[in-house]
Amino acid sequence: MAQEIACRLHAAHDLRIEPLAEPQPAEGAALVRVLRGGICGSDLHYYHDGGFGPVRVRQPIVLGHEAAGVVEAAPEGSGLVPGQLVALSPSRPCGECDYCRAGAQRHCLAMRFSGSAMRLPHEDGFFRNRLYHPVGQCLPLPEGASAQAAAGAEPLAVCLHALSMAPDLSGQRVLITGAGPIGAICTALARLRGAAEVVVTDVQDFTLGIAGRMGADRAVNVAEQPDALADLAEGKGQVDVVLECSANPHAIAQAIGLARPQATMVQIGVGGTLPLPLNLIVAKELRLVGTHRFDREFAEAVRMIGAGQIDLSPMVTQVLPAAEAQRAFDLAGDRAQAVKVQLDFGA
Repeated sequence: MAQEIACRLHAAHDLRIEPLAEPQPAEGAALVRVLRGGICGSDLHYYHDGGFGPVRVRQPIVLGHEAAGVVEAAPEGSGLVPGQLVALSPSRPCGECDYCRAGAQRHCLAMRFSGSAMRLPHEDGFFRNRLYHPVGQCLPLPEGASAQAAAGAEPLAVCLHALSMAPDLSGQRVLITGAGPIGAICTALARLRGAAEVVVTDVQDFTLGIAGRMGADRAVNVAEQPDALADLAEGKGQVDVVLECSANPHAIAQAIGLARPQATMVQIGVGGTLPLPLNLIVAKELRLVGTHRFDREFAEAVRMIGAGQIDLSPMVTQVLPAAEAQRAFDLAGDRAQAVKVQLDFGA
């Protein structure tokens, strides 16, 4: 059998492909051979900055929380069978704290999240050849589904949860700020849910081109065309729902200016402390809500992908062998040429 390897981060810009010991069996866990892993924005924060906010990499950590693979072995009665393609959920709530008992497991007080440096020791992620993962977090896909599509379940789940915070999008004008992976998926979902118009903003023509393929009616480079959305500012604003995916203060301020009175703005992008035009939020009676990860939406994401209800393939702009992880991470951070970069562990 080939040497087990992992993509392990030691410090900012110190990402190494290292040999890994044979994975050790765990009770109630299936042995999964990873096929594809998607590089997420938080992975990039770890890689470029050594963490984000107060969360810092304090010891070597295997990154990755978006992945799909094939079951090699599973406990009897688990319902999983060898050879089955599964999407791996990175979220492992304790099930016992107040939030878990209230059905809000995403706020678990003892959450274990794959590829996260929040706890010490850190939780190793999915960017490795094989791992044991709890059977309840291995969600099977139907015959014919691809590992590339299945690896998109986690970011799709994030977007599904975000949209649960918004009103019904049917017949609404939706503004999506930021055309990275989350913005691209939100674009596809807004289209799927019957939005009358989907407007996407960014400062990169490349990502806006992908947003167009995902269903945007208008894809506007606000750096090159700062006045292109002037029509949406008329009459106190013309946007019904904002899905803010950039965490950029300029994008947030523009979105608030374009939102109509009593519009909803769902803040998906994560950043630090930012100035906000509170006068407009108050005067327009805007509903500003945050959104965090997902719960039952992961299963819904897997179901949608398996049923072919959503096509995430336009946003997967590059696939590189896992052995070239550093090049893949450098590429994934360049929005002039990449949206979602996946690592191929079968290469």
